Amino acid sequence: MATSSVSRVTAKPAATSSLLSTLKAYFIPFILFSTSLFYQLIVIPRAFPRSHYDVLGIRAHSSIEEVNQAYEKLSSKWNSGVDVPSTIDFIKARYAFELLTNKIWKRDYDLFSIDEQFHVIEKAKEQYVGGSISEITLPLLETISFDPEDHAVGVINSENFLSKLETDKALLIQIFSPGSARCAQFSNKWKRIVTLLDGVADTGVIDLADVQLATYLAEKRPGIPALVAFPPGCRGLRCMSRYDGELSVDSVTDWVAMSILSLPRIRYYSKDSMAQDFLLKSKPHKVKVIFFSQTGERATPFIRQAAKNYSAYATFAFVLWQEGESSLWWNMLGVESAPAIVFLKETGVKPVVHHGYVNSSLFVDIMEKNKYHVLPQLRSVTSKELGCDPRGFSRAGKDTKIWYCVVLVGRYSKELNEMRETMRRIQETLSNDRDLTAVDQDLPSAPALLALKQKRLTFTWLDGEAQKSYCFFYINSENSYETCGPMRDITDTAQLFIVRYDRNDTEDVGKQPTSKFSELYNVETDPAAQLVAKYNGSNKIEQIVQWISEIIKDGDSKNLPSFKTRTPELVPEDADSSWSSWSEGTVSPSRGLIHRVKSVLNKVHDYSGDPRVGPFLLLAALISFGSVWFKRSQVAQSSEADHSSQKSNEPERSNQQTRVPDQSNQPNAKDATMRKRRTRPRNDLVPPSMTDVDPKDAYQAEFSDSDTG
Repeated sequence: MATSSVSRVTAKPAATSSLLSTLKAYFIPFILFSTSLFYQLIVIPRAFPRSHYDVLGIRAHSSIEEVNQAYEKLSSKWNSGVDVPSTIDFIKARYAFELLTNKIWKRDYDLFSIDEQFHVIEKAKEQYVGGSISEITLPLLETISFDPEDHAVGVINSENFLSKLETDKALLIQIFSPGSARCAQFSNKWKRIVTLLDGVADTGVIDLADVQLATYLAEKRPGIPALVAFPPGCRGLRCMSRYDGELSVDSVTDWVAMSILSLPRIRYYSKDSMAQDFLLKSKPHKVKVIFFSQTGERATPFIRQAAKNYSAYATFAFVLWQEGESSLWWNMLGVESAPAIVFLKETGVKPVVHHGYVNSSLFVDIMEKNKYHVLPQLRSVTSKELGCDPRGFSRAGKDTKIWYCVVLVGRYSKELNEMRETMRRIQETLSNDRDLTAVDQDLPSAPALLALKQKRLTFTWLDGEAQKSYCFFYINSENSYETCGPMRDITDTAQLFIVRYDRNDTEDVGKQPTSKFSELYNVETDPAAQLVAKYNGSNKIEQIVQWISEIIKDGDSKNLPSFKTRTPELVPEDADSSWSSWSEGTVSPSRGLIHRVKSVLNKVHDYSGDPRVGPFLLLAALISFGSVWFKRSQVAQSSEADHSSQKSNEPERSNQQTRVPDQSNQPNAKDATMRKRRTRPRNDLVPPSMTDVDPKDAYQAEFSDSDTG
C-alpha cells in the first residue's frame, strides 16, 4: 500500500510537467493559428466593409444607369408601402445613390476607394434618430464648387512625367481630384506653396483622371490631396518621398526644405538672446542678416536656399515681431514694422533695412547688393569677385590689361579698426556716379575716380594673422611681424599697399615659365604680373587718395617693371559654427529614425487589409505545428529505444552480480577485454614478410598417428 501511494504522488508532478512542456512546445503554432483566425474573422471584415453597391443590391462597379434603376426600384417599394425602410437604411441608400450617380465621385470610389463624405451618414444618424424619412433634408451630399482651372498650370501626365524628372531641381507633386472637398480646401494653400517654392523646386499636379500615373504614384491608403516629392537628381521611385503630415503651408514647405532639399532651419532669437547668441558668435567678416517675422513661421525654402548659398558671406537669424518691442528695434536697427530684413555690416555703418515681403528673385538681388561689408575682406571665396587675384581675374573683365587692388592688412586690433574706417570713407569719397567733367580731369584724385568707375580699382582688407603667408609675401619688410602672423608683443601695425596687375596677352604664362628662375626650377607663374607699392604716409584721407592716384597714373602711362611668380594661396576660412551645427542636426527622412518608424507603420497599415495575410498565417501555423510534432516524435522514439536496451541489459547485469561477489574490487570482464585491445600492438595487422624465419602468427600443428611413420 505504501509503495502504490508513493507512485501516485510522483505521477502527478510528472504529468503536470509533461503538459507544460507540450504547451511550451506548441506555443508559437498556437499563436500563429489564433492570429490567423483573428485576422480572418475581425480584421478582414473591417478592411472590406459593405460597399455602397451592396446597399443598393447591385454588383460592384455598376454603371450610373444601373444605379438609377436600382434606386428607383427601392423607391417604388417604399412609396407603395410594400417595404417601409428604417431611417438608417434610407440614409445609407440615399447616400449610395448620390455618391454613385456623380461621375467624378464614382470614379474615385471605384478606382481608389475614396469616400471623403462618409461622415455624413453618421451625422445624419444622430440628427434624424427616431424621426421619419420625410424629415430628412435632401440632398445629403454637397457638390464641390472647385474649379479645375486652378491647377491648369503645371499639369503632369503620363506623357511628360519622365521629362519632369530630368531637371536638376527637386519636384513636388500634388495628386488631386476636382470632386474632392479636401482638394478644394487645399487649393489656396497649394498656390501659396507654389509661390514659396519658386526658384527652389518645381511643382506640378496629377489628376486622378490619369489613372495609370495616379495609381503608379499614389499610396495604397486612400486620401487626397496626396503629396509626393523627388529630390534633385532623382530619376526613379526609389528616392521618392511621400508626405504624411499636416496639410498646412508651413508644414509642407518645411518638409520640402529639410527632407527633400536638405536645408537646415534658420533659428529664431529673442531680444535677450540676439546679442549674446547671434551677434557675438557670428564671424566678424560676415554680414548679419536678420529677418523680422510677423507670424512666427519658419523660413521659406527660397530664403533657406539663399542662406545656404551665401553662408560664406553672411549669417542669418529670425526675430518674431512684437508690438511691445517695436521701439527697441526702431532705435537699434531702424525697423518700423514686420516683415522686414536688416543687413548689419561693420561697426559704425548704418544698417540696411528692407520692409515688406520678398520673393525668390527679389531676395537674391538684395543679397547680391548687401553680401559684402562696405570694405570687403580679401578671402579665398572673394578674391575673384573683388579682382584681387593674381590668376588673371578682374572686375572689369578679361579684356582689361591693367587693374589695381588697394589692400589694408593687419591683425584684429584698434589700429586696424581705425584704419578700416578711414578706408571706408576713402571708398565713399571716390564712389561718385557722375561723369567726370573737364574740371574734374585736373583733380589730383581723377585717376583714382576714373579707375574706380571703370571697376579697375578695388578696396579691401586682409587678416594678417589668418593669412600670414599671403601677408608676408606682400609686406616683406622689417616690421612684417607687427602686421603678419600671430601676435608676438603688444605692437600691432596696420599697413596699406597697392598691387598693380598686368595681364600678359602674348603668351600663356600660366603654363610656361617666363624667367630664368622659373625655367631652372620649373615653377609655374601667375597669369598676371604684379607690382607692389607700400604706403608710408599719414592716415589723412586726402594724402592716401593722392598716393593712390599717382600709382594709377604711373601704372597706366609708364612701362614699369614687374615680377612674375607663384603667389601663395589664401587659406580657406572655417565654416560658420552655428550653420554647421544646424546642418548636422538636419536629418534626411530616408535616414531619420522618425521616417523609418513611420515607413514601417505605413507598410503595416497597407498590408493590414490584404486578404492573403490570413491564409499565410494559417499555413505558417500548420508548418510550425508539423515541425514541432515531428521533432517531438523523433525524441520520443529515441527515448523508447534507449529504455528497451536498458531492460535487455538488466538480466546480464544480474547474472554478473551473482558470479562476482564484489564488483568494486574485481575488474569487469568487458573492461579487461577493452584494455587488452588497447594494449595490443598496432603492427599485428601488417602481413608477415617472406624473409621471416618464423612468422609471428605461425603455430605448431599437431599430426595424427595415421600420418606418422
